[in-house]
Amino acid sequence: MCYNILFAWDELKDIAKDNLDAARHVLMNLLCNYQGYRGCALILVFDAYKVPQGLGSVEKYHNIYCVYTREAETADTYIERVTYELRGRRKVRVATSDNLEQLIILGHGAVRVSAQSFHDEVMQVQNEITRLLDENNKKKDNFPAFQAFSAFGKK
Repeated sequence: MCYNILFAWDELKDIAKDNLDAARHVLMNLLCNYQGYRGCALILVFDAYKVPQGLGSVEKYHNIYCVYTREAETADTYIERVTYELRGRRKVRVATSDNLEQLIILGHGAVRVSAQSFHDEVMQVQNEITRLLDENNKKKDNFPAFQAFSAFGKK
C-alpha cells in the first residue's frame, strides 16, 4: 500500500510534503532495486479511489508493477481481493502497518510485514547493492590499462 509506506518512511514523508509524485518515484526506484536484488515479483499499489472517473490501471515501471486503483476502490480493497485470489497458489507478502488490513490478509494466507520492517529490509538491500558496486568498482580500478590495437597495427 503506497500511502501507508509513503507516510511511514521518514525520508519519503519529507519529500511527499512538498511533492507527492516525487515521493512516489523515489519509492518506485527503491523498490526496483529491491526487486532486482531479491528477484521477487513486486506489485506497488497506489490508492487512487478519490480520483474522479479513475478507471484504474496496471503499469510496468522497469521491473515492478504499479497498480493505480479505480475510483471508489481503495488500495486496501485491491490488496484484499488479490490476496484472496492468490491464496494457496502464491506466497504473498504485504507491507502495511494498518492493523485491520494485516488481519484480513493474514486470513487469506498472506504474510504481513510492517511498514517499518519493510523499510529496514529495503534499506539493507540498498546498502548491500552499494557495497557490491563499490567492491566491483575497486576491482575494475585494479586492472592494468589496456592498449588499443587496430586490425592493422597500433593505434
